[in-house]
Amino acid sequence: MIEADLRLNWPSQRLHYAFELDEPGITAVFGPSGSGKTSLLRCIAGLEPASIGHLQVGGRSWQSPERRLPTHQRRLGYVFQEPSLFTHLDVGGNLRFGWRRTPRAERRIGFTEVVAGLGLSDLLDRMPGALSGGQRQRVAIARALLTNPDLLLMDEPVAALDQAAKRDILSLVQHLSTSYAIPILYVSHDLVEIQRLADWMLYLEGGQVRASGPINRLLTAPELPLAQSPDAGSVLAVHLVQQDPRYALSEVSLDGAHQLWVAQIDRPLGSAVKLRISARDVSLARTRATHTSITNVLPARVIDIRPDPDPAQVLVRLALGDSTLLSRITRRSADHLSLRSGEPIFAQIKSVALMDP
Repeated sequence: MIEADLRLNWPSQRLHYAFELDEPGITAVFGPSGSGKTSLLRCIAGLEPASIGHLQVGGRSWQSPERRLPTHQRRLGYVFQEPSLFTHLDVGGNLRFGWRRTPRAERRIGFTEVVAGLGLSDLLDRMPGALSGGQRQRVAIARALLTNPDLLLMDEPVAALDQAAKRDILSLVQHLSTSYAIPILYVSHDLVEIQRLADWMLYLEGGQVRASGPINRLLTAPELPLAQSPDAGSVLAVHLVQQDPRYALSEVSLDGAHQLWVAQIDRPLGSAVKLRISARDVSLARTRATHTSITNVLPARVIDIRPDPDPAQVLVRLALGDSTLLSRITRRSADHLSLRSGEPIFAQIKSVALMDP
């Protein structure tokens, strides 16, 4: 869906973005400060006139050495950290601005549908100055969506919001991805935030795309620093297989071979959901405990044991079928268990977070 090989040379830094994304969904753009995340979005949007190279989106060339589409001809929506609404227009006027940019024959997304779906029906006559931060960002997202884009760019859209508004907008972003099938490039500095949202990741470092791929592969990759973060964890794609109303629990299946119990999910059986499991919430045992309060105990295999930034701990990578699970335990515990690569082990999962709204 996106093929990029773009360069941007500044006096202090040379940026090179080479990657391919061929799956829908939300792709996190993540990396340390100064790694070029916002510059990547600006290059894709055509806002960096000094960028050179190739860019193709949805089979259409947006940039090549011979031809370069101006920003207004690129079918994209852009949502910034600050909403940047037109202060002289009410909410309805802001939304219609985006709506009118799209020729009638190309409108796949309806005005009324977006207004209702994003909860803006009661705000159409309000001026931007009378809105809360979360409401303004909702309007900005709706305006971008009403341009009927082939690609949605989001640059830290919840960074300036309080926690309640942030949760609301994150749920909305997930809804956009699934309901409208628009690929989203999402910049964030918050690892837990992108673990919740993203299906894929571009990891940037030093102005280059160092790695790209499914999010759990990058979160657990030993050559990247993500697994060393205090918020390190795994994101697993599972399917709902059973409900237990007596205990308000749901059973989900990973790869059809590993079952976990989680807080009850109000979805049809067979629904796909995502789980986040923090590395600190996974303990290890040589044998399966029979009398324990831990509900989820899964057979796994040790991939490797690696040093942790905390000298008292180690990071253990575990194989669960085709997925990788992280466990952060003390070095003393690792020595006591005599952990070795390739050996079977039991992963005791103390807490599981449902990542879907």
